[in-house]
Formats: sequence, C-alpha cells, structure tokens
Amino acid sequence: MVAIAAATGARGAETGVPITFEDHVAVILRRSCVQCHGEGKQEAGLNFTSYASLLKGGSGGKVVEAGRSSASRLYGVITDADPAARMPPDADPLPPDAIAQIKQWIDTGLRENAGSSAVAMRTLGFQPAPVETGDGGPPPLPEGLAVIERPTTRRPYPIVALAASPRAPLAAASGYGVIELVDPASRRPLGAVPFAEGEPLVLRFSRSGRRLLAAGGAPVEAGIAAVYDVVTGARLAAVGQEPDAVQAADLSPDERMVAIGCTSRLVKVFSTETGALLYSLDKHTDWVTAVAFSPDGRYLVTGDRIGNIHLWEAAGGGVVLPLAEHTNAIRALAWRSDSGVVASCGEDGLVVWWDVTDGFPVVTKANAHPPQKPPGTYGTVANGVLDCSFGLAGELATCGRDRTVKVWKADGGEKRSFALPDDGAEGTSRIRVLPTRVAVSFDGKTVMAGDSAGRLHAWQVD
Repeated sequence: MVAIAAATGARGAETGVPITFEDHVAVILRRSCVQCHGEGKQEAGLNFTSYASLLKGGSGGKVVEAGRSSASRLYGVITDADPAARMPPDADPLPPDAIAQIKQWIDTGLRENAGSSAVAMRTLGFQPAPVETGDGGPPPLPEGLAVIERPTTRRPYPIVALAASPRAPLAAASGYGVIELVDPASRRPLGAVPFAEGEPLVLRFSRSGRRLLAAGGAPVEAGIAAVYDVVTGARLAAVGQEPDAVQAADLSPDERMVAIGCTSRLVKVFSTETGALLYSLDKHTDWVTAVAFSPDGRYLVTGDRIGNIHLWEAAGGGVVLPLAEHTNAIRALAWRSDSGVVASCGEDGLVVWWDVTDGFPVVTKANAHPPQKPPGTYGTVANGVLDCSFGLAGELATCGRDRTVKVWKADGGEKRSFALPDDGAEGTSRIRVLPTRVAVSFDGKTVMAGDSAGRLHAWQVD
C-alpha cells in the first residue's frame, strides 16, 4: 500500500502536482509511524496523526524544516544508514519512493493540501553592493608590463587559479611560474607578471581592482602569498614563508590583511603593511582548502578537506558559527557582493548558498554537476563541484566533473550551462579534460573557465 501510494505521489510530482501532507505523506506516516507517534502513544512527544501536530514537533523540537530536508530530523531518521538508529524500528526501511516524496514535501515547503500554499521559506533576496573604487580613478588595467620569459614544461600546465577584476575588463590566470593577464571576453593577452616561487594556486583581485593576490609555491618545499600592483605589475608585499605550497588565500577588502590556508590545518592572517602574523586559527582538522573575506570586511570564512566550514570575525578571528552541510572536501568559497550570502561547493556534489546571519542554507543544489558515465566505464564515477565564483549582480558560476560550466541566477535557479569542447589528445591516447576554475567578468556578460589542459575558455552569458 505504501509503495503504491508512493508511486502515485512520484507520478504526481512528475506532472507538476505538488506533494502534500494530506494526499501523499499522511498515508506513509499512518502505515509506518503512528504506532509509536500517534494519539495513544507519543514517543519523544511526537504525534504524526495530523498536519498541525507534525509541524509542532516534540520534546526535542521541530522535526521538519521547510525547504531543508537535510536539517529535518524526520528525513534524517528514515534515511539513517545505521539500522539501529533508523526509523521505523525493527522494520524494513521505507520504500525509496516514499522517502523521495517525504524529501520533496519538505523541500517544497510542507504543503498541507492541494489548495494550500507552501510554508514561507528563506529566499536569496539581493541588492547589488557598489564596488569600492579606492581613489575613484579609472578602472585599473596593466600598462607597459615588462616582457617575461615563461618557463617551459613537458606538457601544458593546467589552469589551477583564475580570477576576474571587479572593476575592469581584466582576468588573471595561472601558468607555471607566471600569472597571465587577459581580456575576459576575447582572451586577448594584456601582459604577465612572474611568480618565481613556482605554482600560483590562488589568484584574487582586491575589491578596488587595484591589487592582485597570488599564492602558492612549490609543494612540500615552500609557500608564499604575494600582492601585486595591477597597473605596474610590481610586487608590493609578500607574506607566509610556509614549508608547503599555500592552498588557499584571500586579500581583505581594505587590502591590509592576507589570510592563507595551510596543509598544517591552520589559517594564518598577516598584515600586508608589516608582514606580521596578526592571528592564527586552529579549528580545522584537515588541510584548509578555501578562505574568503566578505566584501564588507566583517567576516572570514574557511573550509577544509573533509567538508568543515567555519565563519569567523575578520578583525580578530573570533568564532561566529559553523556551516554544516558538506560531507567531502570544500573546493571553493565565494561571497555575494552584498556580504549577506556565501556560497560553497565541494567534492560531494553540493553547491550551497548560506545566509550568514544564522548559518541557514537558503538553497542547496545536490548533484549540481552530475557526471555522465563514459561507455565502458565500471563502478562509480567521481562526482564533485570544482569551483564557484559570484558575479557582481548576484549570479553564481560553477564548474564540475560533468565537464560543464553553469551560471545560476541570483535566486538560485539555473540560468545557463556551457559544455567544454571535446577532450584534447596527447599522442594516440585521449586525455579527459576537466574545468578547473571559473570567474565572471566585471560586467557579468562573460563567464570564463580554465581547464586541466591549460586552456582558457569564455562564453557570453546572455
């Protein structure tokens, strides 16, 4: 009976009929849950016999959170991998279709019946914040940079870092021992600056567009973060001196602090004026893979290789709150220009938009870049979202192991998707090329991506 009801509900969802408590969820709960959570017996103070009593929750608080199945205890206990903890107890798990419709009922707003509206859910309300222009001069662009000799490599060096200026038609892309500066739309070269320490693994433009941060180094040898003048290419400051390449870094909006993430599991924040270590953060339990200052300079957010994300006060490193949703390595963190939302993406296939006022995941995209299994491939194909970057109008660009670049609208809906060209070839063997980094141009018209074969791609968004 449950399976039949679930299948009917699934078909209803496919035809656009909303999943509701009365039409779909109640029958599942009556069949499997009310023996322990009904009118006569109410384990943990929970009564699932009516819509109102279910939303009320029990002695442990609410069991459903509108729009967020991942934080709803009801969904958690019916999907628990441990048979001793999974509900219903001493029984087979609920059928997959029943679980799927409970999940959809929660994620679409906990509707009571076909005539009712969804429970109010958090939205991604956004008003673009103005870019700080510093001295108010013209948009900073390279002028008369010296010609540099690029190191030769045995094969193309992948683009492991990419950034777009928030004020000018300018992007920076990594090469081995060099930072390439290009026009985003045409990819026309605009010059280059050297990064003698080795691999520039991170590139970030300052909020004013006047400075460029580059961080990286030589793995297991040395790591550093350096600040450059965008117009002249001069190196203005260097901090770090780590025993391993710097994996993550960012420059504060006022250009006075640099934060770096280390394989030592530490986050270190330095002064760009004196080079002194201002403070360090030791809450992470694995390599720190992403750090980012909020555009208003109030917060610093950090992520690591096992999926932990922490929000800090940028001024002194005080703990604000954890952001818990990911189950695998964090690949990137990006702030929306109004500092109200930070996005995260990771190897678990998730893209999450977080409301930083209380750490609520306003939008969660599971399997945002689902990979296609190539013919002849056996086993599980690795999932993962490899990078994310906000544009100034609130749009978010992402790339993943499905070899596509996606642009998401300010409300979290998908806007455009772009596929990488066919894989390159080396000799007679094919090489599977993946997008590695994404960036959105200052005017929002162009989305760029670097790939694992060292190529730079650009698409017009509209």
